[in-house]
Amino acid sequence: MSERPIALITGGSRGVGAAIARALAPTHDLLVGGRESTALLSICEELGARPWPVELTDERAVTEAVAGIERLDVLVHSAGVARLGPIADLPVQAWRESFAVNVTAVAGLTRLLLPALRAARGHVVLINSGSGQRASPRWAAYAASKFALRAFADALRLEEEALRVTTVYPGRVDTDMQRAVRALEGGDYEPERYLAPSSVARVVVGAVTATADAHITEITIRPAAGPVD
Repeated sequence: MSERPIALITGGSRGVGAAIARALAPTHDLLVGGRESTALLSICEELGARPWPVELTDERAVTEAVAGIERLDVLVHSAGVARLGPIADLPVQAWRESFAVNVTAVAGLTRLLLPALRAARGHVVLINSGSGQRASPRWAAYAASKFALRAFADALRLEEEALRVTTVYPGRVDTDMQRAVRALEGGDYEPERYLAPSSVARVVVGAVTATADAHITEITIRPAAGPVD
């Protein structure tokens, strides 16, 4: 059996999650989460990782998928959705989906994995957003879910003192989700103005590999190019 630490990364088939998987692969045995897809199988083959194809909002499926995970050193919550629009126009379903994926699924998976995390005195990393620190017009549902995610992380940190809990607040990142967001906003897509996914991954690795005397609780990272209109 491998003596390397074990990491589970949700949303790991693309974007920030995939970058984190690549950054942790040299030092960790990986479970890479995502919807069953060619992209998920491809990155697992690339990294020698085990695919973990689970619909995170399906409580029964998640419960079955975590069975057998007895020790977990790192849990990275990178999966998420962004449902944008003015409060006056945004349907209730958009709010429900935002909280189901961005908050409830995170809380449910973490709860199920707490015994494995405790066994390893593990580390929970939550990929939040600048929207988890401030709200903007048309971003109400997403921001509210990310503020809730911040509260969850803060409470988890206080309740589970043996664990490390790190919240990462990236600015805009060059991902497929960002392309979709810019299309909804009607703005130009300028990847050079955004963070590279690998830049976010690097700060995650820094938190995970911090020395035993250092608990990195929050990290804010913004594109050097400045705010995007």
